[in-house]
Amino acid sequence: MTARLNPYLAFNGDARPAMEFYQDVFGGRLQLDTFGEYGDPDAPGAGLIMHSLLETPGGFTLMGNDTPPGTDHQPGGAISVSLSGNPADGGELRGYWARLSADGTVIMPFGKQVWGDEFGMCTDKFGVTWLVNVSGG
Repeated sequence: MTARLNPYLAFNGDARPAMEFYQDVFGGRLQLDTFGEYGDPDAPGAGLIMHSLLETPGGFTLMGNDTPPGTDHQPGGAISVSLSGNPADGGELRGYWARLSADGTVIMPFGKQVWGDEFGMCTDKFGVTWLVNVSGG
């Protein structure tokens, strides 16, 4: 197995709908495991997501979980997820942008930038910041 680096996102009780949303955006196979599956199924928080894994047809891997019961949720502000590609990937990337920014907050509208690329930044409806870039060629 080759080593790989991929985002692991933390949520505050909404990991399931968030990861299902990302599966809808990117496609692929989603695995969801709850705290109750690996512990007391009747404990508080048993239905929360302990681990999730989304592997997409495009080769993306995205993981996430709900903050474990009894642990403070620290929403990410120190990290963003970046999607980038060349003009041949532009249609796919623009589609991701449209879906990720819908019902979220647009920080920088997607469009032609001074450095020659198309770029946009948004925070999706689950609080994750996304940067989408299509290189100028």
